[in-house]
Amino acid sequence: MTPAQKVSVVLERLHATHPDARYELNWSTPFELLVATILAAQCTDERVNRVTATVFPKYPSPRALADADTAALEEDLKPTGFFKQKTKSVQAMSRALLEDFGGEVPRTVDELVTLPGVARKTANVVLNTAFDLPSGIIVDTHVARVSQRMGLTKHDKPDVIEEDLMKLVPREQWTFFGPATVLHGRYTCTAKKPKCEECVFKDFCPRIGV
Repeated sequence: MTPAQKVSVVLERLHATHPDARYELNWSTPFELLVATILAAQCTDERVNRVTATVFPKYPSPRALADADTAALEEDLKPTGFFKQKTKSVQAMSRALLEDFGGEVPRTVDELVTLPGVARKTANVVLNTAFDLPSGIIVDTHVARVSQRMGLTKHDKPDVIEEDLMKLVPREQWTFFGPATVLHGRYTCTAKKPKCEECVFKDFCPRIGV
């Protein structure tokens, strides 16, 4: 089976198992999703969602976050870990959003990555999820692991993995493939003790590195 044929089967089965795949961060505006994605670094989505349930009503806009008392915001973000750096990032991002984009979340990767704390993965999460724009493919630790184990990439760097996947996955499937593969990696193709016998890809996955 060629990589392209493999991806065709992967997509078919992902659609069957995760038909409504979505990124598991809670948000109601593109700005909230941007903040939540920054907070999700080195932290579970579940914990971020618990924190943002109180943080978002308290700081509902870029202006509110930009002007927030730093010490108070650090305390609010503490449960997400690395809270001093995350506080610095979300405040700097909010200020740049106000200064450079009138407080509106831009709709291109090139514009988004000019914001402090925003790299390509975060930009893709926002564009894929909030705007349904196929800007690229979300590559987090789950997508990287699944792609490597299935032989869809031989690389470790997220940007290079994304390039490999974008050559294989049809563009119209990019916004689905990322979130669906995240779910597969989070619940089936786990980092430790992957559930290979329960996996929908067990008949052809080479299990590289398992």
